[in-house]
This record gives sequence, C-alpha cells and structure tokens, in this order.
Amino acid sequence: MLFNSIEFLIFLPIVFFLYWFVLNKNLRLQNTLLLVSSYIFYGWWDWRFLPMMFATTLIDYFVGLGLQKLQDEKRRKLLLGISVVLNLGLLAFFKYFNFFIDSFVTAFTLLGKPIEITTLRIILPVGISFYTFQTMSYAIDVYKRKLEPTKDIVSFFTFVSFFPQLVAGPIERATNLLPQFYKKRTFEFDKAVDGMRQMLWGLFKKIVIADKCAPFVSDIFADYTHFSGSTLLLGAILFTIQLYCDFSGYSDIAIGSARLFGFRLMQNFAFPFFSRTMPELWTRWHISLTSWFQDYVYFPLGGSRNGKWKKVRNIFIVFLLSGLWHGANWTYIFWGFVFALYLLPSLLSDSRAVMTKTVAEGKIFPTFKEFFQVLGTFMKVVLITIFFRVKNIHEGFEYVRIMFSKSILHFPEVYPVKTFIFIAFFFIAEWLQREKQHALEIDKYKIPKVVRWSFYYCLIIIIVFYGGNQQEFIYFQF
Repeated sequence: MLFNSIEFLIFLPIVFFLYWFVLNKNLRLQNTLLLVSSYIFYGWWDWRFLPMMFATTLIDYFVGLGLQKLQDEKRRKLLLGISVVLNLGLLAFFKYFNFFIDSFVTAFTLLGKPIEITTLRIILPVGISFYTFQTMSYAIDVYKRKLEPTKDIVSFFTFVSFFPQLVAGPIERATNLLPQFYKKRTFEFDKAVDGMRQMLWGLFKKIVIADKCAPFVSDIFADYTHFSGSTLLLGAILFTIQLYCDFSGYSDIAIGSARLFGFRLMQNFAFPFFSRTMPELWTRWHISLTSWFQDYVYFPLGGSRNGKWKKVRNIFIVFLLSGLWHGANWTYIFWGFVFALYLLPSLLSDSRAVMTKTVAEGKIFPTFKEFFQVLGTFMKVVLITIFFRVKNIHEGFEYVRIMFSKSILHFPEVYPVKTFIFIAFFFIAEWLQREKQHALEIDKYKIPKVVRWSFYYCLIIIIVFYGGNQQEFIYFQF
C-alpha cells in the first residue's frame, strides 16, 4: 500500500478510529490491531511474502529468548549466527542472487572462458532490506546484553511489522521502539497535530517535488547522449532533489503516522542539503542506516581506534557495504566507494569536519564561506548521485563526460518552470526550519491560527491540483 494512494487515505482513518475510540482501554488489543493492520498494509502489495516475514520474525523472537537462557558463550554465538545467517541469507537470495551469478559469468567471459548459467526470475520483497536489519539489530543487542528479550510475542511482531516504517524505514532499534509497545499510550492532541503537519510536508515533497521531477529526470537519463552538458547537469540536480524528497518524504509520512498512534520514531533526515562538509552530510542523511552501520559494523571492526589506516579501512568497508545494501548493481558499490573517497581528506588530516551545529544557527542568511561550503557539498552529492540512476558504471562515466563538455555552457533544453517554483519554495521552507525536526514544525503561539490554516490549505490545494503522476517511492526497490 502506498502512502500517496487513495487506499491509504481510507486505511489510516479506519485504523486510527478503531485504535483510539474502540480499543483505547486495552493495550494488548491496540497492539494486535496494529499488527493485523501492518500485515494488511504489507500484504496489499503482495500477500505471498507475508509468510516469509512472519517466519523470520518468529525465529528471531525465539532466538532472543534462547540468548537469554544460554550461558555458554559458544552456544550463544551459534544461536546469534543462526539469526544473522537466516536474515542475510534471505536478503542475499532475493536481492543479490542474480547479481552474483551475472558477475560470475562476466568474470569468466573476461578471462576468455564464457559460461552459461541461467538466472532466476526473483521478485524482490518490498522492505526486506529494512525489516531484516531491524530484526538483526534486536538479536545482536540481546546477545550483547544491551537489551532484555521480550516475552510479549504480539509486541515483538508489531515492532517488526509496524506499518508506518515497515517498507522504507526509518530502521528502528528495538531499544527505542520495542519498549513503546509495552506502555499504555494516551492520545495527545498537539503531538497528533504535529504528526499530521509532518505527514503533509512529506506528501508535498513526494507528490509535488519528487513526482514532478520524475518525468524530466527520466527523459534526460533515458536519452542523455542527445542532450547538452547543461541539460545533463540539470537532470543530475533534479534527480538528487527527487531522490531526497522521495525518501525523506516517506520518512516524514512514516514518522508523522506513528505519532498519530502515540509512537516516537527516530529522525531519519536532518536537512542534509545544508551540510557544509561530507562528514556532516552523513550525520544528516538516512540517519537510521548510517547509525546502524556505525554500531553494528564500524565499531565492531575497531572504529577509529587502532590507528589512522585501520580507520580508513573501516570507513571503506562500511561505505562499500552501504552501497551494496542499496542495490544489486556495481553502480551502487561504486557510489559507496566514491563517498568513502570524499571522506578520505578529513580522515587523513584528523580534522574535526563533522559540524555539530546547524549552519548559520540563529541567523537568516549564511556567511559567504558557509554558502560556498554548502553549495560545494551539494554539488559533490549531485555528481555521485548520477551513478544511482544510470544502468551501469560505463554509462555513468559517459554521462559525466558529456555533462562536462563545452555544451555545459549552453542553455538547457529542458526547463520545467513550474517545478522550479515549487523547488524554490521547498528550499526556502527547509532553510527557514532547518533547526527544527521537520519543515512544518510550527509554534502555534507565534503564528496566528488563520495564517497557519491558510498555509495548510494552500499546501493541500497544491498537492491535489499540481502534484505529479503517482509514482512508487524510489526506496521500495532497496
């Protein structure tokens, strides 16, 4: 079920009504309702994959209980290994089987010994990369005794399948989300209203920005050899904006939806387009995945301890794995490699390149230095994001070559004026609200009610009448 669909527009109020007005006095029934609703939400896409999610959840539930009972460290490691192998095995089969087969065949062909191996027509289950990482983190945290395993099977199943963040995150930790299913929840009007505002902004970013950019991006990338360099640059910028608004829009809707039911999900994007350095960008972009790799890969490898070069090695491992997590294509692995290269200067110089404060904090305008730092970081992202969109690495380099040809000085052939107006509005709104949790976090005591509601209705009108054609969320493919 898509957030930007009529089905979800009907589904959400029904669940909300039953949750708060029918089952509000019984916590277990509320959790059961969320569990059933989440399975309906997921099964709306393809019910055939529900048993797989059910089975992996059940296994990790019993793995958690087993890890608590066992005292022998070898047996505990074996039990944890079963969980990790199961989760990664399913992920590898559905997401990477054909990729590894194709790469194997290509390698033998380059060696002059062509072979033929038939690949399988495998359907990638939506959200598998997200919920497998979520259940794995639960098992790992229980193994490290950072978390007490739950005996409440309904709460655990709901934690894994919670519909707001099931398909595309944020990738929640059991330490944050699972305890929230144990406690009685009371309806808080102000938090629910703020959740709806965040959902509204997420829908604006998805439907008006991302979906309006999509056709221009598709046209440019599909026929890039026949466009000028300036048009290709415009296409790369539009795709970067599309990718961010599509994914962060999903996160906003997910976080806002969860707040309607009394849950607090982690922030997944913190206005990353206003980052001054690449390390800062990675503290603001897809925070749930970045922190997951940091806690479960980077730190276990030694983190920044044991010398500078091991720190560099660990960063490259993390970003190569992050690229592979995004998709079964060498373009994603290359994307991860280049981002690691982007971070190399700050790693080698030991500079404190991660900015902890928001750019131009407390000010309306940045300094010239800050402006060019933000612009430079943004353009680096634009350049490497090209490889997120092309079919293979060769095509990506060809796209970049044409983009930096003399024709980059020409006027672009594609010029979506109305989309530019909406993009400008989006950047202004996010800039003004960059110190908040989301762009529509508004203090009702500072802004008159008539102004606030006029603004909300304007956004709704723009979404309804000026939104692009319905598109799936990009991260569904990951």
